[in-house]
Amino acid sequence: MKTSVPISALLHHKGATVWQIAPEATVFDAIKLMADKNIGALPVMSHGRLAGIFTERDYTRKIALAGKTSKQTLVKEIISTDVVTVDPQESVEECMRLMTEHRIRHLPVLQNDEVVGIISIGDLVNYTISAQDAMIAQMESYIGGSPTA
Repeated sequence: MKTSVPISALLHHKGATVWQIAPEATVFDAIKLMADKNIGALPVMSHGRLAGIFTERDYTRKIALAGKTSKQTLVKEIISTDVVTVDPQESVEECMRLMTEHRIRHLPVLQNDEVVGIISIGDLVNYTISAQDAMIAQMESYIGGSPTA
């Protein structure tokens, strides 16, 4: 199934709130914010610009497994700075390809260097399932002879 719908459509449905963290915050503060908001990643913003991304994976690999403490380590010490980003007009299909190729679960969406959203692999999977369900319903309606809306 081709998914050429732009990511901006998913962002519109998902909402415009983008939770973020400063590089000088502690890892504990970042983990607490992610737990409070039930999210798995935070854009790290410095002077209004994307400086990196902090993920649950960063925490488990660079804090828990390294024997560091989250209350004494700053976000900037462990963030991923080589961030793969997309434009709002990028397709769902291309975002899935990028996530698979780079083995990542979150994509910040940038427009004119401003973070306008973040898309997770879960967002893409949910969209794909919804789109497939809609297509199946249309096909069933067509085959059954019922008019479509």
